Amino acid sequence: MEHLSSKRKLSIMIAIMAAMLFAAINQTITSTAMPRIIAILDGMDLYTWTINIYLLTSTIATVLVGKLSDMFGRKPFLLAGILLFMVGAFLTGTSTDVYQFIIYRGIQGIGAGIIQSTAFTAVGDLFPPRERGKWMGLMMAVFGFSSVLGPTLGGYLIDHLDWHWLFWIFLPLGIVAFVMILALFPKVERGTATSIDFLGSLFLTTTIVPLLLAFTWAGTQYAWGSPQILSLLGGTVVSALIFIFIESQVKNPILPLHLFKNNVVTISNIIGFIMNFGMMGAMIYLSFFVQGVLGISATYAGYVTMPMSIVMVVASAVTGQRMAKKGKYKRYALIGIPIMIAGMAIMVFMNNVPMAILSMGVFGLGLGLGMPVFSLATQNAVTHKELGVATASSQLFRNLGGTIGIAVMGTVMANHLTKNLKDALQSSSAPDFSKMDPKLAEQMLAFANPQALMNKPLLEKTQASLPADAQVVFAQMIDSIRDALGQSLSSVFLTGMIVLCVAFVLVFFLKELPLRTSNEVPSPDKAPLDNKANAKELAMENA
Repeated sequence: MEHLSSKRKLSIMIAIMAAMLFAAINQTITSTAMPRIIAILDGMDLYTWTINIYLLTSTIATVLVGKLSDMFGRKPFLLAGILLFMVGAFLTGTSTDVYQFIIYRGIQGIGAGIIQSTAFTAVGDLFPPRERGKWMGLMMAVFGFSSVLGPTLGGYLIDHLDWHWLFWIFLPLGIVAFVMILALFPKVERGTATSIDFLGSLFLTTTIVPLLLAFTWAGTQYAWGSPQILSLLGGTVVSALIFIFIESQVKNPILPLHLFKNNVVTISNIIGFIMNFGMMGAMIYLSFFVQGVLGISATYAGYVTMPMSIVMVVASAVTGQRMAKKGKYKRYALIGIPIMIAGMAIMVFMNNVPMAILSMGVFGLGLGLGMPVFSLATQNAVTHKELGVATASSQLFRNLGGTIGIAVMGTVMANHLTKNLKDALQSSSAPDFSKMDPKLAEQMLAFANPQALMNKPLLEKTQASLPADAQVVFAQMIDSIRDALGQSLSSVFLTGMIVLCVAFVLVFFLKELPLRTSNEVPSPDKAPLDNKANAKELAMENA
């Protein structure tokens, strides 16, 4: 599609960004509201599952669709992704318990994975790598805009309307995006008929699922050394070995192994995995801090995270323009990741709203500088016929990192929280319930858990209903729980900061290939002067 007119490309990009906005806004609108929703559904012990199921299904969909879109074009998958996401969003809003909620979020995740994979790959179809940077920046800006609007709107809706509307309010945008893709996105003729790697797809799925289940359950539902976790990890290893064998034998593998002989692809994917491990694991629990520790309502919690999104939008747009102008990208990762680390370091020590806002702004600046780099580097390092599968591999590693990061961070928080809560409620300064009416004490102790902190209206209503002397004891108990949760979350943010330091070290090993000015990979002897070095290096990488 590189040959299309600029006007046609612009109209297609508007359609793609509409689809991206639909998926992104439906994801970010729940970020501040999710703790309250899960508390209403009485499923806080399954909180990580409500996040992980979305990432799990989107991860599998992303990597499977990457190769298929190379074979059959992007349009049918974009349409299918939007449709599945709409169905999932509608059903999620009808949930009556946390189990239904998790299942329907899984359907949403499938649609989101398809949209993300095909949308970013379609940008590669339309523009050469040199121009792609600014469009990648705009795509990041779309997500950033949704990150500005979504949390604030989600917080307002959860405070003033029934929570179901969070999943229904943007369904009309999905219809608009579907119609725009259907009308504007050109059909691409199928390539030569070839077989689909069903067996490889099956064993890729049976590798990913038990791996993520193991990290989700380990340390919370089961001990790390329990038979259940060891069996899941063993199943992952066996499936992975079978998958690698299959991929080395089939003619048209779902995830070609030779991609990982490419230094740029491999290093970029590892960095993406580690960055998302630290970033997602910490950011998911930021809402716990803002609402649970600082006691801010869901409406205002969105304002605390807004600086990150605003700064990220500006930084990613500027970074994209600079990469397009200079044809270089590595420097932005070398600058961006240390800034992300600094933002995470502030989170470790934050204990008030101004520090939380500052940490978000600093983190957003680093995110906007660093994150667009690695997808672009991966796309630039492969031929156009493998654009879809290379983009999918990048998102696969990011999603795996995010999912495993959330699980590991959840274990870190759970382990520290158990100890901190015990210390807080048994310390000399802990509230004394021994002199109170046993029934009243039992009613108050029902709130002695972090889940209660997420439902501020219920807390305020309960406290107001208590006798005057009991209100003082209740407030003291809640303050003790807030302190315990705050200390536990500091450990989570510290873990994320350490992980990001590893990603920064790996950036130095990333080989920088100048961004190509065409989707066609020229041969070294026929390459124009400004692309000869790029062509030689690319030929060596793909050899």
